[in-house]
Order: sequence, then C-alpha cells, then structure tokens
Amino acid sequence: MSNNNNRIEYINELARENPQAFVARAELRYRNIINNIAEKALDDLGRKIIMLAGPSASGKTTTAKKIAETFTSLGMMTYVISLDDFYKNRCDIPGYAEGNPDFETVYALDIDLISETLKSLMAGEETELPIFDFTTGTRKDAARKITLGKNDAVIVEGLHALNPIVTSGLDGLKLMKIYISVSSRIYDAKGRIVLNKRNLRFMRRLIRDYNFRASSVENTYDLWQSVCDGEDKYLFPYEDMADVRINSIHMCEPCLFKNTVLEMLE
Repeated sequence: MSNNNNRIEYINELARENPQAFVARAELRYRNIINNIAEKALDDLGRKIIMLAGPSASGKTTTAKKIAETFTSLGMMTYVISLDDFYKNRCDIPGYAEGNPDFETVYALDIDLISETLKSLMAGEETELPIFDFTTGTRKDAARKITLGKNDAVIVEGLHALNPIVTSGLDGLKLMKIYISVSSRIYDAKGRIVLNKRNLRFMRRLIRDYNFRASSVENTYDLWQSVCDGEDKYLFPYEDMADVRINSIHMCEPCLFKNTVLEMLE
C-alpha cells in the first residue's frame, strides 16, 4: 500500500531539501527499533538466544551487530553467531554429487551441531564454535570459544533461524525470534510500484557483493533466482513465527544507491 512516505516524489523532495536530515530521520527510526528490542530483552532475566532470520540483503548481519552493541552497552554481553558457519563441508551438501551444491536448503546446515552448540551455551558451558571457509568449502570446528554469563545473550542470524527444523531442537530454551526484511515498496504518483521489496534487496546485494565479496554483477544476477527460490521455500513460510518484525528499509536508499547501481548495470 502506498502513502506519502514511500512515494518517489516525496522521497526526492526530502532528498533535495535537506538530505542530511532525511538520512538522519531514517537512521533514527532504525535506532528506535533496536532500542525497543533491547528493552524487551532486558525485561527477561537469564541467558537468552535471539534467532534473527531474514532474506538475502535484508540487513541481518548489520542488525545483529547493532543489537549486540546495544545489549552490551546496557550490561548484557552479547555474541553474534552466523548460521553460515554451520554449513556442512561442501562435498556433503545436497546436490554436490551432481555438480550443483544447494547452499540455500536448510539441509546444507549441520542441524545437530547447531542444537548442541546452543544448548551448551545456555548451560553456561565453555562452547566451541565453528567457522566456515567459503574459499575452500570446508568447516573448521572449534575455531573459537565463548561462554555466556548468567544474563548474557547470543544472536543467531541466518536465513533459516526461524525454520522449525533448526528451532525444534531448542525446546525449553529461552528464545526471542526476530524476522527482518524490506517490507515497503516505492510508488510513483499514480500508485504504481517503481521498486518492489526484492528490487531494493537486489540493489543492496549488488553493491555488497561487488565491494565486499569480490562478486561480479553478472554472478550476483545469475545467483539471484536460486536465492529467491530458497527464500520462498525455506523462509517465508515461517516468518509469522517471529515475536518481533523489523522493516529494514531506509527511505533514502534509492537516492543513495542510484548512481552506483546505474554504473554497475551499464
């Protein structure tokens, strides 16, 4: 549904009149969301697990870090764990034998190891965490160790963080479930969609992959359909299981991304 806030004419007007204030307002909205999550978590004593799920380029990693920083500043030591580090070795991932390993499926993850790791953390035990090397396609177990204090938290972020196949082994543990995505579209004056939610995330991913993951525009484009198929199958059916939903859009994004994305797509 369109309103003045997500109409392209209004966005352009704000960008022309006072771009700094426009960006600051978007950042303030996002910061208030993080602070509200922190308040909810602080009301609940004891060790906590925050399961943070969202589609590609939804802002999972950035938001996980922001939540962790906020929690820690309030006296709740917080660690971030990526489900990507629990991938099976590439040769054990479904589809590998056929030459097309499916990294989008939940079955590419070591579900038992995820459950064992989180249960150990919630018991206050020193716990070994893995790291997955995407260059070699192998997982290094016991790459680092952490221990949760009695009121500390761990944020588990990833596409499958709300999937019952992952969470069913965590029965009895104190979980806060968060779903994050771009939940707004950009419209023109006639109410027609100019940028849909996936368009906005695709722009984010283009820029991220090119600048930080050494991925060409062509490679990101070629992968996008399989990424979207994985979201449809393994994420969206479970988004309603979240306790908290975050709309990660910053309305200033189209203005900030325009020149960069146009250059990349030329």
